[in-house]
Amino acid sequence: MSGPKADLTYASSVQAGARRGIQECKQQFAWDLWNCPESALLLTAPGTLRAATRETSFLHAISAAGVMFTLIKNCSLGELANCRCDNSRNRQPGGRGWTWGGCSDNVEFGERISRQYVDAFETGQDSRAQMNLHNNEAGRQAVKITMRRVCRCHGLSQSCSLQTCWMQLAEFRDVGNYLKVKHDQAQKLEMDKRRVRAGNSADNRGALADAFSSITRTDLIYLEESPDYCARNLSLGLHGTEGRECLQNSDSLSQWERRSCQRLCHECGLRVEQRRVETSSSCNCRFHWCCTVICDTCTQVTIKHFCTRKHPGYHRRRNRVKSMR
Repeated sequence: MSGPKADLTYASSVQAGARRGIQECKQQFAWDLWNCPESALLLTAPGTLRAATRETSFLHAISAAGVMFTLIKNCSLGELANCRCDNSRNRQPGGRGWTWGGCSDNVEFGERISRQYVDAFETGQDSRAQMNLHNNEAGRQAVKITMRRVCRCHGLSQSCSLQTCWMQLAEFRDVGNYLKVKHDQAQKLEMDKRRVRAGNSADNRGALADAFSSITRTDLIYLEESPDYCARNLSLGLHGTEGRECLQNSDSLSQWERRSCQRLCHECGLRVEQRRVETSSSCNCRFHWCCTVICDTCTQVTIKHFCTRKHPGYHRRRNRVKSMR
């Protein structure tokens, strides 16, 4: 992952950031019809077309966010050359009972290098390239929006009569949660194909600028409706929901997780099958002189639920994809 303007010094951080984004994508969509499958995880390379769905918009945003987040984090840890924390706020006034100080995370650095690497893939001037660039930027904005002010108290016996504050990255899970909401609220951009054609003409650029002018930098956008994620379609890299695990009957689950069997199985014309799953692990370990550790092997039986086919002749409900929104 590198662009012509990118400094290869940061390549390992960029790669780690892309992996961070992918892991978060899988976490956020673990119990959705589209679960961030491996077929969707390669960032677009020049000359490669990919679906322009709302799921793709999230993937671009979370990948760009992951790269930016990791660059900033590694900069603050002192692991990157030519990068230092941001103390520009220290010359600005604070608030009542607190003042800017310390060393804020360097957002400008992470944003700049992330843009050089990630945006370098989008060399076209068509609507698909502009959509990807927009969603990349929305991901970077999510990192900035979720940052938090962190303060340290001063005063006798830490009475906190005065605080020194700086800006710090939130947890990346907060970034993922923010972008998942943006995914659910993503806007479909209706392009006039008679005006916008693939190419580099000034007319095309003007038409694209008009189309994107009403979209804020923090919103995700898409061009195409999502396919039927219930159905197996190997040409699109979709495996359907048959065989997928779902969750139910546990107080520790969120409402979204508890409804996963309804969403993944019933709404896709499948039934829920309960299975007993045995897992083996080491247990009762003890130290034996000298110098080995001896463990027993314990087997634990858990109940899991999976989507499986209904009896022959069952016709599943149509228009199910719309219900995932």
